[in-house]
Amino acid sequence: MNTANAKPLVRDRIEVPPHPTWPVLDDAAKESLKDRVKRLLAEQEAVLVAHYYVDGDLQALAEETGGLVADSLEMARFGAKSDAKTLVVCGVRFMGETAKILNPEKRVLMPTLAATCSLDEGCPAEAFSAFCDAHPDHTVVVYANTSAEVKARSDWVVTSSIALPIVQHLHARGEKILWAPDKHLGRYVQRMTGAEMRLWDSACVVHEEFKGFALERVRRLHPDAAVLVHPESPTEVIDQADVVGSTTQLIKAVHDLPNRAFIVATDEGIFWKMHQLAPDKQLIAAPTAGEGATCESCAHCPWMAMNALQNLAAVLERGDQDQDQEIRIEESIRQRAVQPIQRMLDFAREQGIGGGRDGR
Repeated sequence: MNTANAKPLVRDRIEVPPHPTWPVLDDAAKESLKDRVKRLLAEQEAVLVAHYYVDGDLQALAEETGGLVADSLEMARFGAKSDAKTLVVCGVRFMGETAKILNPEKRVLMPTLAATCSLDEGCPAEAFSAFCDAHPDHTVVVYANTSAEVKARSDWVVTSSIALPIVQHLHARGEKILWAPDKHLGRYVQRMTGAEMRLWDSACVVHEEFKGFALERVRRLHPDAAVLVHPESPTEVIDQADVVGSTTQLIKAVHDLPNRAFIVATDEGIFWKMHQLAPDKQLIAAPTAGEGATCESCAHCPWMAMNALQNLAAVLERGDQDQDQEIRIEESIRQRAVQPIQRMLDFAREQGIGGGRDGR
């Protein structure tokens, strides 16, 4: 991974890394590396789970080896069902932490712990705790894209698909909501439920770059295309959507809707699974360029891009010797963090909602 000639960008107190540049592998080298990873996974009784936003080669490898490609919570739940002693998580750090929270007896490795998240970094635990202390009469609801410490301070953890029914449930009970960290998702939930909510001021660097005026231009070029939008996007983008939903819900829409073309406003890593399930559909990336855009992410998370075949193989080759890329969570924090996650899972089961499978 080469980032030597690129400078990080500092945005809203968050240092956004440059997109890593990995050496281009020819087909033979790529297959050799994949074969090595497969052998190491088997030798170490490890299972590979990958998020929809990582490189397609990693998603394919997870499926080929009996692992899973999914959202962050389903990745963690899959680990709990697996007999594997080690979970290898290709994604960003909060995903590895969620896996460890739900699977404390398993070893959780990641290709790199440097792969964080702008929402996670934009909601530091100490500042968030002070925010909670300032509003003690509010129920604390946090998005899955947060650290274990922030989850431990919450009453509920939600994914993007189950946020609406949970907040509606709390609103019906007369509870006021303290929401963190994504302000765009929070505004969407607030508008749809009518709940009284105080919002933490943070946003995803990928989704915030989608521009409403630019999306309008693309829609005029493709009038028959359905617009699919993740609710972490700005309101002016959400308002143009035919479908607003989580990663899994957007993938399902491409498969189920009769449209032949789709304009997709989320991380372009999702295209691999969309193409797999609907190879005959045309996928058009929603624009991030235009007046006022910085294109820090260009519709692909720079932290997700830190996952590659090369460092996946490296962490497996080091095996039990590698403690640098192992997720560790203080047990007292883990015990507090698992409670709001379990509360969400119990709610989903009681209401017959697939909350975990339709997460971010």
